[in-house]
Amino acid sequence: MAIPRSFRLLEELEKGEKGGSQACSYGLTNGDDVTMTHWNGTILGAPNSVHANRIYSVEIICDDTYPDNPPLIKFLSKINLQCVDQATGDIIVEKFSIMKNWKRSTTIEDCLLELRKEMVTPANKALPQPKEGSTF
Repeated sequence: MAIPRSFRLLEELEKGEKGGSQACSYGLTNGDDVTMTHWNGTILGAPNSVHANRIYSVEIICDDTYPDNPPLIKFLSKINLQCVDQATGDIIVEKFSIMKNWKRSTTIEDCLLELRKEMVTPANKALPQPKEGSTF
């Protein structure tokens, strides 16, 4: 039997608040959001890349179809990655394998860590980046 959406999101929130990963963090945008729809996150730029020592902010929306479908993720910090729409900051699902091949067991943290891995792929690691601190 599938875990209900609210239980799943509570588990993710608890893990996010405990700071499970050194490379990313995430939590509710508003602690009063009982639907647990609007989240924010940060991703530390991958070392040994043009992203080193940068902190990227993202907006995450877990709509009613989550976790059966991936969350919507949008970079607020400008970043040049092949899977990010350069006009809006939105993740392009077709170009981001973890979302394109979504599994119900995949988490918000998995998505953020996978975005960090994208930063050091051969196609992305040397791309020129916008000025640090610029936003979409």
